[in-house]
Amino acid sequence: MFALALFAVSSHAYPRTRPNEVWSREQEIQHGIKLNDYPLGSAPHEVPHKWGVASVPDELNWCDMDGVSYCTRSRNQHIPQYCGSCWAHGSVSALGDRIKIARKAQGADIDLSVQHILNCGGVGSCHGGSVAGPYQWIKSKSDKGSGISYETSNPYLACSSESEEGICGNADWSCTPMNEARTCSTFPPQGKCLPIKQFPMASISAYGTISGQTAMQKEIAARGPISCGIDAAPILNYTSGIADMRGEMVDHVISVVGWGKDDTKGSYWIVRNSWGEYWGEMGYIRVAFGALKVEEQCAWAEVKDYTAPEKNNQVHCFEGGENCQ
Repeated sequence: MFALALFAVSSHAYPRTRPNEVWSREQEIQHGIKLNDYPLGSAPHEVPHKWGVASVPDELNWCDMDGVSYCTRSRNQHIPQYCGSCWAHGSVSALGDRIKIARKAQGADIDLSVQHILNCGGVGSCHGGSVAGPYQWIKSKSDKGSGISYETSNPYLACSSESEEGICGNADWSCTPMNEARTCSTFPPQGKCLPIKQFPMASISAYGTISGQTAMQKEIAARGPISCGIDAAPILNYTSGIADMRGEMVDHVISVVGWGKDDTKGSYWIVRNSWGEYWGEMGYIRVAFGALKVEEQCAWAEVKDYTAPEKNNQVHCFEGGENCQ
C-alpha cells in the first residue's frame, strides 16, 4: 500500500493557514465533553494481560491482517465545500473499522454518517470540535436505544448550522427528524421528502481517551483503530514517505490503523486522513513514533450494536419511507 520513498521537512516549512479544527480542553469543558465513559481499570492499556496484548508486535496493520483489510473507506471532509469536520471523520472512520472487525470483514462495509454528527451532535461543527466529543454523543444516543445513522440515509454535505460556504446557507442543518435520516419518494409535486425514524444505526457501549505510544498500541492491537489528534500544518503538501517532524500543536484529527517499522526511519504510525485519496499515499500517511503530536490526544469506542443482514435487525421501510414515520 505504501511507497518506500522517505519524506522529511521542517515543521516550520508551511504557514499555518488552516483554522484550528480541534477544541482546547477549556473549550471541551465549556461544551460539557467528558473524556471517558467506561469502568476505569478495564481497558486494554490498563489490563493488557486480559486482552492478550501484554506485548505488541513490531508491525500491525488493520488494513492488512493476513491479507484481509478491516479498514473502511477513505473520506474527504472538504467537498462539496471546505468543512473543518476532521474531528467527526476520524472518529467515524475508526468506529466503522471496529464494526468491520466485529463482522470479521464479512458483507458490505457499514458506512456511518458524519453529517448526522454535524446536525445533531452538539460537540462540534465545520469550524472545529472535540476528539472525544463524537463518541460521547454516540454513547448518549446508544443509552437511549438509538445510535448514529448510516450514510445512505444522511449523506455528507460538509455543512453545519453556522456554515455559510457553498450550499450551506441555503438549507436547515439543525437536528430535526429530517436531519437524522431521510429519503425522497419522487419528483414534486407528487413526491416529497420524509424523515426515516426507524433507520439503520450503530451504537457503542463505552468510550475513552488515551495518550502515549504504549497505550495506543495495546488499544489498537486489542480492539482496532482509534482516532487521534495531529499537527496538520507540516503535512499539507505531504506526498509520500515517513513524516518525522516534531510538530507544534494539535489542530486536526485522523485515525490510526496500525504501525510499521522501517530499517532506516524506525517505527511509524499508519494514519488514515480525511482529505481524499488524491492526497498522500492514497489518503494515508506514515508518521514516525513521537512525531506530529499524534500520541498526545486519542480516543476509542467499544462497539455495542449495528444494523446488519446477519443480525436480522433491520426495520424494512418502503422506498418513500411512509411506513417508517
